Amino acid sequence: MALLAPLLLGATSPAIPIDLSQLGFQPDDPKIAIVTIGTGQPREWLLVDETGKTVARGMTEVFGKDAASGGYVERIDFSGFRTPGSYHLASGSSASTLFEIRPNLYAPLARDALAFFYHQRAGVPIEARIVGARWARPAGHAHEVAKCFAGKDERDILWSGCPYSLDVTGGWYDAGDHGKYVVNGGIALWTLLGAYERNPGAIPTTNGAPRLLDEARVEMEFLLKMQVPDGTRLSLPAGPPKSLAASAGWRSDPPDFATLDASGMAHQKVADARWTALPTPPSADTQERLLYPPTTAATLNLAATAAQCARVWKGVDDAFAARCLAAAARAYAAARRNPQIYATNSFTGSGGYGDGDVSDEFYWAAAELFVTTGKAEYRQALEASPHFRVPAGEPGWPQTATLGTITLTTRPSALPAVEVQRLRAMLVAAADRFLADEAGNGYRIPLAHYSWGSNGALLNRAMVLGVAGDLTRDPKYRAGVIDAVDYVLGRNPNRISYVSGYGADSMQNPHHRFWAHSLDPALPGPPPGVLSGGANSTAMADPVAMKLQGKCAPQRCWADDVHAYALNEVAINWNAPLVWVAAWLAE
Repeated sequence: MALLAPLLLGATSPAIPIDLSQLGFQPDDPKIAIVTIGTGQPREWLLVDETGKTVARGMTEVFGKDAASGGYVERIDFSGFRTPGSYHLASGSSASTLFEIRPNLYAPLARDALAFFYHQRAGVPIEARIVGARWARPAGHAHEVAKCFAGKDERDILWSGCPYSLDVTGGWYDAGDHGKYVVNGGIALWTLLGAYERNPGAIPTTNGAPRLLDEARVEMEFLLKMQVPDGTRLSLPAGPPKSLAASAGWRSDPPDFATLDASGMAHQKVADARWTALPTPPSADTQERLLYPPTTAATLNLAATAAQCARVWKGVDDAFAARCLAAAARAYAAARRNPQIYATNSFTGSGGYGDGDVSDEFYWAAAELFVTTGKAEYRQALEASPHFRVPAGEPGWPQTATLGTITLTTRPSALPAVEVQRLRAMLVAAADRFLADEAGNGYRIPLAHYSWGSNGALLNRAMVLGVAGDLTRDPKYRAGVIDAVDYVLGRNPNRISYVSGYGADSMQNPHHRFWAHSLDPALPGPPPGVLSGGANSTAMADPVAMKLQGKCAPQRCWADDVHAYALNEVAINWNAPLVWVAAWLAE
């Protein structure tokens, strides 16, 4: 990161960066920066314009030693300065890069974050007229007709397969690999459609890029294709796992197999039979593509998103809305009939997305179906769920209950007003808990733990904060959203913008099989708007992370390395809340 040469207060050594959002600030929003060398006493800071004139000054706020970042932290709060322009900060031997204060800061970020999903499309060429020649590529898996996995898996468990093949062309590649997953596709699709439901015009597009609703339909069509045909009986492991790793799928001692009516269920994923090498553009993937067994979690993801689809497309494309609603009802009935078909991590070549508790998915699907149809059976199901009474928490693919609660509190329905108010209070209380986590770290972000995909978790929390802001109009929630976004855009101890193309020093080498220019100069790096998974101090699974294990403070456990899949992969469920949050801030 190239530093400017600002007026420093008695500095005699090279300037040390001041950490802040590399995108900049809107005039009326909070403006916080971090100084990481302190004396234990407040120090003066200066805000300097491009001519060298000091336009604001103040004293730092001392936080002190910070376990999350491993440093000594002081904060600069210059929220009161609102004049648009280009500036830098200086304090002692610390200085910032040039940054802007200007209105309309977040609309380009929302557009580029949404464009990520077009780049991740399967089955169609990615066109230069939309993305530019650098990122154009031929279609990957242009005609994808897959049969079911049959035979022994990597744990020597025998699967009998299924009596059909499905055309599952289309959808989005999940992450840096070529797998397409119903579970992760579900929360990503719901989040994009949630942004649309909140404000259909939130993200204007340019250069012929797909509109949000057009992009979401690509994934919805794929999810519908993953539904098991009527009249299908399959041999599946049914019942409680005998050995379960929470949220990781059973690993040994599977439940007994039983032949079940699987009609209307959804296959967990379609993916390569073996992991492809880095780099491998999608069009060069020659691995056999296979459908993997249906699961209750995948089935409920289909039910929830198809129910959401039915109300979003009503009046836009009534035939598609009706098709979605029929699929949602079939899926929900299939899940009720087969409530304990869990995913396993015993297939190589793709992620497991195992989840040993699907009570939250049942609640989410019932909530979406109730809001869309008003039917008593769905209301009874959601009201009987423990999640209807349990405080909301951070949403994620293994914990989807909060998605249902957001729908119940923000979309019109027949739910009594007193219950809507109670659920709204639960969401606001969750937002307050997230804000309380800011007190525990010097960089003042609403997150306490840094695990796989921590940036996605942070932005999902920011989405809840945004909903709380909509419900209460309290400015503290917008401030919390900005804290989260500032962190991913540079206000972090790695001094990196985790969003490619945004900032003076942004992520360049994601774990991705096409955006892999560090391995093959003929391939591109990431396009603008791609979010890195971020700091991960708890699941040091890849070779790069293993070298950092035990040697990094939680927020510093990250590397911009194509091989660092536990730290620097990209994924649809992480970019989706970036779209939602950037669109919310752009208003």
